[in-house]
Amino acid sequence: MAVKLRLMRMGKKKQPTYRVVAADSRSPRNGRFIEIIGTYEPRQDPSVIKIDNERAVHWLANGAQPTDRVEKLLKISGAWTEHTSEAFDATVPERAARKSKKQLEKEAEAAEAAASEAEDAADAEGDDDAEAADDTADAEGGDE
Repeated sequence: MAVKLRLMRMGKKKQPTYRVVAADSRSPRNGRFIEIIGTYEPRQDPSVIKIDNERAVHWLANGAQPTDRVEKLLKISGAWTEHTSEAFDATVPERAARKSKKQLEKEAEAAEAAASEAEDAADAEGDDDAEAADDTADAEGGDE
């Protein structure tokens, strides 16, 4: 029997919580499972991850294959490190603040304005340099 460590969806509509379970790979997502290893609550800020590392390492040692998401959760909880002896940075990155289209447009306009001001300033400096070069040529007796 091929065993997978995967997520089993629980909770109300639009409010998911997940169980991390060891299950036969042929059973459906929310179907039969062998053992509950932990829970994952993604809607909390920060996400809540509770995994029994001892049982997770046991299943990994016996050949259970984790899904991609469960593998990330195991790395965060430390069970993956115990199993493979790989170092992993367990800090969870902060979520980027969501911005509305108006805010994004305002930021783009501000960036364009700053870029055009920088170009204008560079052009003004270039004009001053050209005038200074003409003045030095005249001072040296550049009458021809």
